[in-house]
Amino acid sequence: MDLIDDPREGENSPEFTVTELSGAIKRVIEGEFGHVRIRGEVGRVSRPRSGHIYLDLKDDSSVISGVIWKGVSARLETQPEEGMEVIATGRITTFGGQSKYQIVIEDIKPAGMGALMALLEKRKAALAAEGLFAPERKRPLPYLPEVIGVVTSPSGAVIRDILHRLCDRFPRKVLIWPVAVQGAKCAPEVARAIAGFNALTPGGALPRPDLLIVARGGGSVEDLWGFNEEIVARAAAASDIPLISAVGHETDTTLIDYVSDKRAPTPTAAAELAVPVRHELVALLDGQEARMTQALSQGLARRDQRLRDMARALPRPDSLLDGPRQRLDMRGARLGPALTAGVQKRKVHLSDISGALRPATLRRSIQAEKRRLAALADRFRPEALGREQKRRLEGLIARFRPDALEQDRKRKEEAFQLLARRLSDAGQRQTQGWHKQLAGLDRLHEMLSYKSTLARGYAVVRGDGGVVTTKQAAQDASALEIEFIDGKVKIGGGAAPKRTRKKAPEQGSLF
Repeated sequence: MDLIDDPREGENSPEFTVTELSGAIKRVIEGEFGHVRIRGEVGRVSRPRSGHIYLDLKDDSSVISGVIWKGVSARLETQPEEGMEVIATGRITTFGGQSKYQIVIEDIKPAGMGALMALLEKRKAALAAEGLFAPERKRPLPYLPEVIGVVTSPSGAVIRDILHRLCDRFPRKVLIWPVAVQGAKCAPEVARAIAGFNALTPGGALPRPDLLIVARGGGSVEDLWGFNEEIVARAAAASDIPLISAVGHETDTTLIDYVSDKRAPTPTAAAELAVPVRHELVALLDGQEARMTQALSQGLARRDQRLRDMARALPRPDSLLDGPRQRLDMRGARLGPALTAGVQKRKVHLSDISGALRPATLRRSIQAEKRRLAALADRFRPEALGREQKRRLEGLIARFRPDALEQDRKRKEEAFQLLARRLSDAGQRQTQGWHKQLAGLDRLHEMLSYKSTLARGYAVVRGDGGVVTTKQAAQDASALEIEFIDGKVKIGGGAAPKRTRKKAPEQGSLF
C-alpha cells in the first residue's frame, strides 16, 4: 500500500488528518532508519530538571536534533559537551508536536583519541584558570602517617602491591574505600570516597586518615577516563587530607595528577612516598645516637684537657701567700714604735694647751665680762624704760586722731543703715509671701471643709455616738441627729427637736 494513493479517474485526492499524516511519516522514517550511527560535533546541550539531555549534532552544513533519555544518560561513560566530536548510535524518529525529526541516542562516544584529548585539554585549561593546579595549594605529606586511606578497587593487584610495600617499609594502619576504577561509576564513586574520608571525625570510632592514596593500574585512555572527570579533580582539590595520586603507569597522566598534592608514577611508588623505610630509619637513629655519644665524649675530653692546662698555668697556693705574709710581718714590726710616737705627740699637745690656762688670764676674762654686763644693766634702768614707752605712746596718739575716728564712725553708720534697710525689705517680702500662703491654705480649707458640702443641700447623720453611713445602722439607732448648714435636728429618743449652731466634726456621712 502506498502512502498516498493516486486518485482514480474522475475522483478527487483523498483527505488525511494532520495526525494521520504525521503518523504515516513517522512510520516511514523509523522503518527506513531504524538504527543508525552519526558522526558529528556536539552543538547546543540542554539538561532540564527531568534528567533528559537535549543536544544538536552538526557538521559544516547540517544540524540534527538529538535526545538522550534519563535512564540512558546515567549509563553513559562519556557525557556530551559542547564542541566535542562524537559518534552517536540511535534511531531516527519524528516529533509530531513540532513537525521535526530527531535521533534518540542510545550510546555516544568520542570520535577517536583526538576528541578525547581535545576535551581533556579544555578541562585542564578551565581548572588551571581557577588555580587548582597552583603549586602554593599543594601541602607537604606527613613524614610518618598513623592511618593511610586508599581509594581503589579491592579486588585488583593494586591494593595488594600497596599493602605489601607498606608492610616491607613501615607497617601502618590502612583503610580501604572500595570503588570502581573504570566505567560510568568510576568518577562519582572516587569523588564520594575522597569526600567520605574527609568527613570522618578525628579521634572517632573509625580513625580519620592522615594521608590518602588514589590508585589504579595501567590501561587505555578510555579506561583511565574516570580520573579525568571534573568531579574527581574538584573532590581532590577540596580534600583537607594530603593526597597522593597513583593512576596508571609512569607515562599515564590524568587530571587528578595535576590537582593532587603529590603524583606517584605507580601505586607501589605511592606506598614508598607515603612512609619511610623502617630499617633505614632505625639505622639513621642508631647512627645519630652514636654520633651524639661520640660528640659528647669528645667534648668532655676536650674540656678536661683544657682544665688541666689551665691548672698547670696557675701558681702554687704557698707562693700566692708569701707576699701577704711578708707585708703582715712588716706592719707588725712597725706597730709598737708608732704607738709610742703617737702618745708622745699627744703629751706635747696637752702641755701646750694647759700652759695657756693661767689664773691671770682667767681674771682678765672675768673683768671683761663684768664690764659688758654693767653696760647691759644701764640700758634696762626705769628711766630708760619710761622714755621708750613714752615714744611708743606718742606714736599711738598720732594714729588715733579725732577726725579720723569720726570719719570711720560715719562710714560704719552708713553701712549699718544700708544693711538695716535691706533686712527690713527682705523681712517684708518674706512676710507677704507667708500671708499669701496662709490665705491660699485658708481658701483650700474652706473648699475642702464639709460645711461647703452642707451648703449644697447635703446633711450629716449621727446616731448612738457615731456617724451613720448605712441604712441598717440608721434603723438600729435609738435616736438620730441630722446636721444641716443652719443647725442640727434630733429625731427619736423622746427629745424635742432643737436647732443648734454648734460646730460639727470634720468627718461624717453626707446625704
